[in-house]
Amino acid sequence: MIVRSLKDIENTERHVRAASGTWESKRIVLAKEKVGFSLHETVLYAGTETSMWYANHIEAVLCVEGEAELTDHESGETHWIEPGTMYLLNGHERHTLRPKTDFRCVCVFNPPVTGREDHDENGVYPLLTEPEEG
Repeated sequence: MIVRSLKDIENTERHVRAASGTWESKRIVLAKEKVGFSLHETVLYAGTETSMWYANHIEAVLCVEGEAELTDHESGETHWIEPGTMYLLNGHERHTLRPKTDFRCVCVFNPPVTGREDHDENGVYPLLTEPEEG
């Protein structure tokens, strides 16, 4: 059993700040835990815009605080996301999130991330893996 608090993660290698300066993420469960998914608490900052495309991952996002506009680049649809709203990127949709306030969400990724990922120039997380123990 693993028990871990967000306080335990603060300012460790699991506390990732984007090079873009638009978000930070506390990586609670990672690939090295070998449970088939990763779990993060992510905050996207008010007034920013982050374009993403998880070409290598499926992501589920549950908003727990704040509000944001979500644009699906595949369909052209725009959605208002507020606490209690979930969105699932089950089709690897390119999307943009525009937080109106600091936007805190809980995210689940499959395959799990290693914790080292940041979005590349296309908004993609690379598919990184952990070395096999042996």
